[in-house]
Amino acid sequence: MSEKFLFPDDTDRVDGVAKVTGKARYFAEFDLPGLTYAVLVTSSITKGRITQLNTRNAARAPGVLAVVSHLNRPVTAGYESKEGPAMRIFYTDRIFFNGQPVAMVVADTFERATHAASLVEVGYEKEAFNTDFDGSLDQVKKPKNPAQGAYQRGEADAYKQAAVSVEATYTLPVETHNPMELHGILAFWNAADKLTVYAKTQGVKATQGTLARTFGLPAENVQVFSEFVGGGFGMALRTWPLEIGTVMAAKLVGRPVKLVITRDQMFTMVGNRPAAWQKIGLGASRNGRLTGITHHSLAQSSVYEDFMENITGMSKFMYGCENVNTTSGIVPLDLSVPIWMRGPGEATGAFALESAIDELAFKLNMDPLDFRVLNDPETDLEKNKPFSDKNLKEAYKRGAQAIGWKNRVQRPAQLTEGDWQIGYGVSTGVFGAFRRSATVRAVLNADGSLVLQSAASDIGPGTATGMVRIAAGVLGIPASSITFELGDSSLPPAPSQGGSSTLSTVGAAVNDVCLQLLGNLKELAVNAGLKADAPFADILKKNNLPYVEVTKESKGGAEQAKYSMYSFSIHFVQVKVHRRTGVVKVSRIVSVGDAGKIVSPKTAKSQMVGGAVGGMGMALTEEAVLDSRYGRYINNNFGDYHVPVNADVPDIEVIFIDKPDPHINPMGAKGMGEIALTGFSAAVANAVFNATGKRIRSLPITPDKVLQETAGV
Repeated sequence: MSEKFLFPDDTDRVDGVAKVTGKARYFAEFDLPGLTYAVLVTSSITKGRITQLNTRNAARAPGVLAVVSHLNRPVTAGYESKEGPAMRIFYTDRIFFNGQPVAMVVADTFERATHAASLVEVGYEKEAFNTDFDGSLDQVKKPKNPAQGAYQRGEADAYKQAAVSVEATYTLPVETHNPMELHGILAFWNAADKLTVYAKTQGVKATQGTLARTFGLPAENVQVFSEFVGGGFGMALRTWPLEIGTVMAAKLVGRPVKLVITRDQMFTMVGNRPAAWQKIGLGASRNGRLTGITHHSLAQSSVYEDFMENITGMSKFMYGCENVNTTSGIVPLDLSVPIWMRGPGEATGAFALESAIDELAFKLNMDPLDFRVLNDPETDLEKNKPFSDKNLKEAYKRGAQAIGWKNRVQRPAQLTEGDWQIGYGVSTGVFGAFRRSATVRAVLNADGSLVLQSAASDIGPGTATGMVRIAAGVLGIPASSITFELGDSSLPPAPSQGGSSTLSTVGAAVNDVCLQLLGNLKELAVNAGLKADAPFADILKKNNLPYVEVTKESKGGAEQAKYSMYSFSIHFVQVKVHRRTGVVKVSRIVSVGDAGKIVSPKTAKSQMVGGAVGGMGMALTEEAVLDSRYGRYINNNFGDYHVPVNADVPDIEVIFIDKPDPHINPMGAKGMGEIALTGFSAAVANAVFNATGKRIRSLPITPDKVLQETAGV
């Protein structure tokens, strides 16, 4: 990182006023001439075939323009090819899961479309189905890529020969994305071969590519707008069948069509964190050195499409251990396909690993913090590379001081406050730090204002704010003079916002294009007889230029292959557990982020706070309950699917190590969206054990589990 790189004083979120005043427009808020509304008719069975589809009454209902189904859908090039997706909306009479779209009613008002959808009559031939994850753990499917299935370093199952060992099974339920903004899309055809959509997407270029392939269009003929997204969490990283169906409907009726799915449809149509089963075996010498790590994982997938995430990844390198072996598999069920959810894979795996680490530390009679520090490796033993930057020991120390770790008692169930038992827990989180390829256009106007453009997305972390701060730091101009435009597929390309890579990737491109702009301005100044550091407005005026424009692509170099790059987090929590009711309250939180240079402190803190709140939900409340007799979720609403509310959340202290990574990008900044949640649930579980002596290995940690569990000490 350049020594001359200076950030301005902390900046408010540049789009904050637009969001709180309603000026920011989300996909469902756009209104186009001739706009029509779509409502889905969904399957009431879990597996089988459609034998009858009577749309006559629906089609005759007032205001109805069309009823789209597999009987009349427009031909789409991508769906006719053998390489198309396995579950193609309105493609066949096959039913793959309960709640699958079987028809779409389009009408001139939402109310009329809703009424007409209720008039569609569907007959089915039912088939036997299986949606029971716990009862299907013997029906494992190995991944197509062998590298995803198994890993071994040293001796397998070495923990079994260790002086001290633990072995335990951990389970997690289905967890669903429930942002306030429902999913959907608005689509219209400008011409027979030109399509425009307003979408809820984490990647406008990715959506553009999917729609272009599906409908056989040149990419430049598909325009995608998505400036504001009301929460993504991973669900908007792909273009779902419901979006394809809406584009089909728009083609059929020749008018704009808007679809906004219902809250219960959010549980079946846009993915979820899959249910998971994990078995961990850990072994150590009596002095606390790890000698063996074994981690097996199984996770839910669908029968029509394999989905696997990196659940065992953290176990391969997080701790210094010569003997590590892991396996991964999926359990196909008659449910809709899962998708990545914040902290994908790593958040699931960290619950098991970090809980087991705590269990082994207790069995060794070691402070779990001391145990982690003792086994913190200097290099990545999985990749056999040095870490590009890692400051975990400092993070452990600062977090422990902030939470008051010295007040923790090693023996559980010792601290009380009236009827409440007090406990402390800690866990570590990790996620890969990436720098991909992105292009940014910079336009400096004669009035001194700067416009930056890139087809990046912002699902809430404050992307534009970070980019504005980077540009202000390079160019030395006020942040208020800079605008960052994003969420438009016609802008220079940028990757989807996922995997905590946007700031690193697009931010590096902003840095590079601003440096190129500086170089061009200095050349113009010298040619015009001005000093190289003359005011920008003077340089443009002297050269009689209304603006100067630069476009530059930026990506990581070969040096990055030499290092193992990760962001890290340490979560400390204090909990109170009610002795008679089993209620768990998180009373204090300290989250420490080791994510390189912090470009935008305010939005970075917001990310860590949001991750902690999500982690509370994962640990204590969130569970999509499935009735496997019918293959349907029974708590598919905000009333019964419990997420943390303001009253549940204590003050959250966030600490950043704030040391630049010298290898990842010019700013030295790494992502933190995923580490904000990864590991948090284990910190809560470990704190519950410290408070009560009861080890809960199944999420969420609800009062009934606390009361039923027998104390383990």
